Amino acid sequence: MNLRAVAAGLITGVIQHGESLAFTLPAAAEQLPDRDRALLQEICYGSLRWYDFLGGLVDQLIRRPLKPRDWDIYALCVVGAYQLHFTRVPDHAAIKETVDACRSLKKHWATKFVNGVLRQYQRLNQDLIENLTPSQRSAHPEWLYDRINSDWPLAAENILNANNDKPPMVLRVNRQHHSRDEYLALLKASGNDGVACQFSQDGIRLTSPCDVQVLPGFDTGWVSVQDEAPQLCVDLLDVQPGDRVLDACAAPGGKTCHIIERCPEVGQVIALDLDSVRSEKVRDNLNRLQLKADIVVGDACKPEQWWDNTPFDRILIDAPCTASGVIRRHPESKQKRHEEDIDTIAELQEVMLKALWACLRPGGTLVYATCSIFKRENEQVIEAFLADHPEAIHHAIELDCGDSRPFGVQLLPIKNGHDGFYYAKLTKKAN
Repeated sequence: MNLRAVAAGLITGVIQHGESLAFTLPAAAEQLPDRDRALLQEICYGSLRWYDFLGGLVDQLIRRPLKPRDWDIYALCVVGAYQLHFTRVPDHAAIKETVDACRSLKKHWATKFVNGVLRQYQRLNQDLIENLTPSQRSAHPEWLYDRINSDWPLAAENILNANNDKPPMVLRVNRQHHSRDEYLALLKASGNDGVACQFSQDGIRLTSPCDVQVLPGFDTGWVSVQDEAPQLCVDLLDVQPGDRVLDACAAPGGKTCHIIERCPEVGQVIALDLDSVRSEKVRDNLNRLQLKADIVVGDACKPEQWWDNTPFDRILIDAPCTASGVIRRHPESKQKRHEEDIDTIAELQEVMLKALWACLRPGGTLVYATCSIFKRENEQVIEAFLADHPEAIHHAIELDCGDSRPFGVQLLPIKNGHDGFYYAKLTKKAN
């Protein structure tokens, strides 16, 4: 099977059918020799990361739109342009292999078409770029480009650039086995290298990504993969021995496990998620880390269906969101999300926050978190909630990172640093 043909099929699945690359790529890679799998991943993620930029170039070279059934040929042109613009694959090899992919797709007629597009791209590259719109140059859909500039006018350029970066691989050290310094030494001895994260006390940023199986003690729970930003939630929750804790929307379980790692004497931790399949990921992580929590499959918006009416001391709501703070990890989300999703999701967040607030004991703490950078999903949700709940006390969050907002704190994605994330901390009046 031609590698470029596989890549074109995967990209077609994402753009045309809303498929998840994280789900489809591993199975597709099995069709290829081991030596080709890294390049397949590079081409797929890179083409989607730069899709609006590359599509803007290719569109200028296609005189007549392709028929819907031939969209995979359009994807091939994008794949070819990505190789020519961003990779070290020799131009002649990139063009030849991409053209040959037409035959693998049983569309021999397209060989001249794809060859012509890529040859023109070689000749006209700079002129084509000059014709792009600002949003296309930034490799973002126009609505997303405008929204980022509207919410964060002074930081927009940095956000857009960070979204197009390859994300760092970050680890969370399990303190029940080693301190961070001890694990850094183990890491170095294993032939890998990393540095302590600046803001998380348990975080290590690897110098280069690697397979988790080469990490010392990964299978026995010494370390987990988790970005620095979500690691900060345990400090905000401040779980105490004996506490009853709810982690809502818990899958795949990183925060659940971190809570128990930090406070082994915690009373009970319930990991709640609506998706039964994703809930198994929580179980897998708990088992690998040799930790225990109660896994509940249920709707966070409808606690009457699963809650036993015993109040929680701590509640973490990792609310569903547009994931606009982690675009660099999921570049296909640029194409799968739409502006109208923001209000729809924010309305769901408001319902969830109100429902789970009723499960918190007086004097208890609730931390609201998202991996979004949009104000509508974050500070505006908290502002509206506080206006309707006089018994809720908002606490200013003091972190060495992020932008303190009137309500909560916003972390924006940083190159070679943390992802975009939002936190707000509330307590319920004791009386």
